[in-house]
Amino acid sequence: QVQLVESGGGLVQAGGSLRLSCTGSGHTLSIYAMGWFRQAPGQLRAFVGAISWSAANTDYADSVKGRFAISRDNAKNTVYLQMNSLKPEDTAVYYCAAKESYSGSYYYTTQNEYHYWGQGTQVTVSS
Repeated sequence: QVQLVESGGGLVQAGGSLRLSCTGSGHTLSIYAMGWFRQAPGQLRAFVGAISWSAANTDYADSVKGRFAISRDNAKNTVYLQMNSLKPEDTAVYYCAAKESYSGSYYYTTQNEYHYWGQGTQVTVSS
């Protein structure tokens, strides 16, 4: 069983930056592909980005490409989401998720593929 805890959310002005962290416990994350999703008020939870367990491959939603970056430190059992040039439409609760993967090359973009989820962290971007 993997427990995930997100941190780093908060209130930031448009154009600012935040770095979210997702720390795992109960099992090493080094064999888990990781994903970030977000849910804005009144909307369905949506894919933000994903990273393979080797960190060799990443993918991003079009809305965040060029502004957000995912990285991971398997020694610290932590995955990061660096968010730059934030916009008010980035306001949401951000969730990290983990999926055990037998290939270090794979990442996953669909919510149903993930086995474990964190509780979420609120990001609010003011205009």
